[in-house]
Amino acid sequence: MENRIDIQKLEPNAYKAMFGLENYIVNSGLSKTHLELIKIRASQINGCAFCINMHTSQALKQGETTQRIFLLNAWRETDLFTEEEKVLLAITEEVTLINKNGLSTKTYNKASAIFDEHYIAKIIMAVVTINAWNRIAVSTLKQVE
Repeated sequence: MENRIDIQKLEPNAYKAMFGLENYIVNSGLSKTHLELIKIRASQINGCAFCINMHTSQALKQGETTQRIFLLNAWRETDLFTEEEKVLLAITEEVTLINKNGLSTKTYNKASAIFDEHYIAKIIMAVVTINAWNRIAVSTLKQVE
């Protein structure tokens, strides 16, 4: 693959800001399972091999099963995910694909019945953050290490 710019080296303050947001998300109180599901699913949608590799590896280290990871892109077709996780994944998809319809009222209302407002805000911020990382990695052709 071609070599492209390394934003982390060229604009370290930009990366510092991104890492600040990432640090907030990691320490926000979102469950580790929820966070990795968000990161993997958004990365699948965005076609970010670097992030898919990173976050599936991290999820496995945290005890996620390979079966759930293999079926994540078909989560609606299986009972392996809880209702809570299904709502989380719906938010992830709708925010990642914001240009289609945005976060639907139906999904938001389901989330409101399960999560408090602070948790919903954290879910949305986690989706926004991984989408930013995906866009950086895909546009710069960041390679899987």
